[in-house]
Amino acid sequence: MRLISLLHLFSIVLFSITGAPLIAATYQVSKLSPASSIQQAINISANGDTIIVASGVYYEKNLIINKSVTLIGVGYPIVDGEGKYEVVSIKSNFVKLDGFKVQHSGYATLQDPAGIKIYDAHNVTICNNVLDDTFFGIYAQYAKNCVIKNNRLTSYGKEEQQIGNGIHCWKSDSMQIIGNTVSGHRDGIYFEFVTNSIIWRNISTKNIRYGLHFMFSHNDSYITNIFSKNGAGVAVMFTHGVRMFNNTFEENWGDAAYGLLLKEISDSYIDGNHFKKNTSGIFMEGASRITVKRNTFENNGWAIKIQASCMDVTVTQNNFFGNTFDVATNGSLVLNTFNGNYWDKYDGYDLNRDKIGDIPYHPISMYAMIIEKNPPAMILYRSIMVALLDKTEKILPTLTPENLKDEKPLMKPLRL
Repeated sequence: MRLISLLHLFSIVLFSITGAPLIAATYQVSKLSPASSIQQAINISANGDTIIVASGVYYEKNLIINKSVTLIGVGYPIVDGEGKYEVVSIKSNFVKLDGFKVQHSGYATLQDPAGIKIYDAHNVTICNNVLDDTFFGIYAQYAKNCVIKNNRLTSYGKEEQQIGNGIHCWKSDSMQIIGNTVSGHRDGIYFEFVTNSIIWRNISTKNIRYGLHFMFSHNDSYITNIFSKNGAGVAVMFTHGVRMFNNTFEENWGDAAYGLLLKEISDSYIDGNHFKKNTSGIFMEGASRITVKRNTFENNGWAIKIQASCMDVTVTQNNFFGNTFDVATNGSLVLNTFNGNYWDKYDGYDLNRDKIGDIPYHPISMYAMIIEKNPPAMILYRSIMVALLDKTEKILPTLTPENLKDEKPLMKPLRL
């Protein structure tokens, strides 16, 4: 008895440190056995137990996970919300949900029901799940140190007001969003007041509004993601300490569309990304102390639109290929630096053969300035008159900002 008591005491101490007891049980749930309810298995389980769920369709209404348990699906068991309920609610720390198909959540604009929602919990792992036809997909509020990995989320929204976001994190910290595929939601991934987190290797495509949208979310990293064919690409607002490396922004077309919107952000790095076939590759407004380096801008309408409200932005060692306009701005005062980029429209020379052009390159054309103020003038694009205006402006600048120029344009593209 004394030995059992000591083991029990040690189990309690270990749980208080790690969140897992010394001795854990495993429960089997199957549609063919008396234990056919996932909720019943959770109710009789203890912290640290494992629940293995066999394939089948489970109508659990709102499945509540309020213990530190691991749930593993075999053959992707379906948890169906019947279009009425939030499907899975996680209200405990140290929960793992792995290998389920979660479908048909309720739809409501006030309660924000989700396929899977984390409530004020830490060290939760949601991995290898399929979410189909949910209002919000995976929703985390007041979460910390959680992992959302290798899930596939698909919804079928037609209007912004009728659908929630795919992966939605609010007032959370140290989140890891890794390897997910998201489509058909309002925003593919949404961060608000989320800090010290990483979004890595996700594919966000064909969402109604943004592939990624984050606000007031500082010191986060966005690495090797694909944002393709979304309503307006990626929006970064009211944020500092952003690191966006090696992402792809492609085919975000529309009157107000862009690959990447930077609004009121500071002290950030945009490095190694590929902007391809967007209305605007990058649109900056109120941005300061931003480094844009080693990116490729290819076949965009505008490669970069940088408003006069931006300052201390450094654009260096980038490649510009096949863009209709390389750079546009709405003012004459330029407080930003362009240096050492490759521009396919540069027609200067290199007499000393140091691979750097001997004359500066002015990436803003007179026609681009006219279009900025009078969009209907686009009808004259590719006309002889426009070509003559641009040539004249390069010789005797009058409308374009004289100090917006690349002093050291490269003669050959960089290998990025």
